[in-house]
Amino acid sequence: MSNITSKNLEIVNQAIDDLWEEELLFLKSIGSFESTLGNEKETQIFIKKHLDDMNLTTTLFSPDPKRLSAYENYGKPEWDYEDRPVLVGEWKSDGEKLGKSLILQGHIDVVSAEPKQLWEEDPFIPTIIDNKMYGRGILDMKGGVAAAIYAVKALQKANIKLGADLLIQTVIEEECTGNGALALLDKGFVADGALIPEPTELRGIHSQLGVMWLRVKVKGSGAHVERAEMAQNAINKSTILIQALEDYRKHINAQPKHPDFTHHSHPLNVNVGVGYGGDWPSSVPNEYTFEARVGFYPGTDPSDVQEEVKQWLLKASEQDDWLKENPPEITFFGFHALGYTISKDSELFNRIASAHKKTTNEEMESLAFTATTDLRAFGEFGIPATCYGPSGANMHAPNEYIDLDSLKTVTKTIAAFILDWCKENN
Repeated sequence: MSNITSKNLEIVNQAIDDLWEEELLFLKSIGSFESTLGNEKETQIFIKKHLDDMNLTTTLFSPDPKRLSAYENYGKPEWDYEDRPVLVGEWKSDGEKLGKSLILQGHIDVVSAEPKQLWEEDPFIPTIIDNKMYGRGILDMKGGVAAAIYAVKALQKANIKLGADLLIQTVIEEECTGNGALALLDKGFVADGALIPEPTELRGIHSQLGVMWLRVKVKGSGAHVERAEMAQNAINKSTILIQALEDYRKHINAQPKHPDFTHHSHPLNVNVGVGYGGDWPSSVPNEYTFEARVGFYPGTDPSDVQEEVKQWLLKASEQDDWLKENPPEITFFGFHALGYTISKDSELFNRIASAHKKTTNEEMESLAFTATTDLRAFGEFGIPATCYGPSGANMHAPNEYIDLDSLKTVTKTIAAFILDWCKENN
């Protein structure tokens, strides 16, 4: 049963309204940091100061990949973790434990904003136009981070004392490995439940896909373009394998669907996102490399998908005389992410749905998500978790924006959920 009184909720919601301009300034501030892979530290230091000012007990440290490598969801990095911290701020309950402890977690890493010339505004000077804030990472997911922090700040402003511990976590590498989330949980910063305010358009995620990354290096036989008929163009040969991945995408979507995704016409995406090779227009390239992302259903072992994709590409190579004798080099890195599910009948899911209804007077919709989030890390630790967050558009694309009305709604829903889950210590 819900523990939120109308009086408490009214006081907290008024505090959120009073703090609204400050929340927007905070979001603009963290949105101004270009916190792409390897450049997250300044953002984390800024947020740490904010949490310190809220009298939370903060801990900042860099992940240790050797320590994390035993976890199922560990993603193999090709970069180091020096000066790339994760952050947690703890709000300890002083009295008797009346409710359940909670983690509010968000990632502060963002994808590249290139090509920046396609943006109507500078992607790292967040701009508000027609009640939308534009900027790289503003929707995915610095807006959710702001909502989580200001929900807690509003509770403090309303002099609410919680009946259980609350942790605010900001992590790195949600966009590529998930090792940031694993690092905090591995260090013992755990709880009875978790919420990630990813941009879900005010829906609760009950299922999400697994994801893995691969790299394919294709060898050619270079020459001056004048003798191109005697050479083997690595770029041209790579198109055979890129087409093979397109055929693989069609193949896996033609198979029986996971029950959570039967409503979706095309749940499994295969995307070639990076390609590089060659160094001169008049030279036949010796090598070409491309990198791709492959999605798969919950309950599937990423290692099995890796082997299936590898064999699919090698079989396609056998159809070409050159590739048959010079097969591609196929390696895997980054995401090794399992799928994740949570029952829509679970206590945590129902309490978030209840908080949503108290805020919006509408029933919360559920979402089977065709990508991945850090939810899977909580699944590996046996912590019930879901995502619920704001609306907007153009994630991973030019002119990304967040709808500010939805951001305020999410802030109020998170605050209501905290009151219900952690309970109030009078």
